[in-house]
Amino acid sequence: MDRAVAASNGPRGELGELGLGAPPVPSYLDVHYWWAYVHPNAIKVFERQWLANLILWGNYGRLRDAALDALGDRLPGRTLQIACAYGDLTPHLADRVAAGDGSLDIVDVLPVQLANLRRKLAPDAPARLLEMDSAALELPDDTYDRVVLFFLLHEQPTEWRRRTIAEALRVVKPGGRVVIVDYARPRWWNPLRWTFQPLLAVLEPFALDLWRDDITTWIPETTSARPVARGSYFGGLYQKLVLAC
Repeated sequence: MDRAVAASNGPRGELGELGLGAPPVPSYLDVHYWWAYVHPNAIKVFERQWLANLILWGNYGRLRDAALDALGDRLPGRTLQIACAYGDLTPHLADRVAAGDGSLDIVDVLPVQLANLRRKLAPDAPARLLEMDSAALELPDDTYDRVVLFFLLHEQPTEWRRRTIAEALRVVKPGGRVVIVDYARPRWWNPLRWTFQPLLAVLEPFALDLWRDDITTWIPETTSARPVARGSYFGGLYQKLVLAC
């Protein structure tokens, strides 16, 4: 697949040279997530809206809308989504970008995920798909008005997570925002705090980091970004964090 993948047949999908070639796939993806993202058959299994909703215990729509509403109904300027996501998050995001006459970039390190996302987007979506590592974005500083990360950080080892957050903050403009939706530590009374933890530890070996520590733990000390809004969902199992930059 090309370094940059056009998601539109119109002018917004016509891309120039953006980098020096495909980045290597991080080893943690090959080791821990080959079954969910890397292998082509993974898409055949997991790219089903009902299954994405089931994996999130019936909360996909609620969490998707929480992320989108934190961004706004109409999104002018430039929007960045870091990492593809199963389900219909990105088509809904693209609709809001189109309503604001803006542009949307989606980056992912896996060509197979970018190809899958392209099939989900309308031909005239104001979007372009870029093959990049979230921890080393080949994008200029202060480029985007807003950035969204939807269930990415829990999949990453600590150093990758730290670098991904730093990159998100680097490419967003002063006055912009970063919206994160991901796992969190459930309330003590939530049965999933006790029953889901063993399964999560096996299938998502880095996810429990977000049970132990607040996401702000991995924000660089040198940044001026600060939390301006939070949300908690499904007995605390999921969280939303909005950072103002």
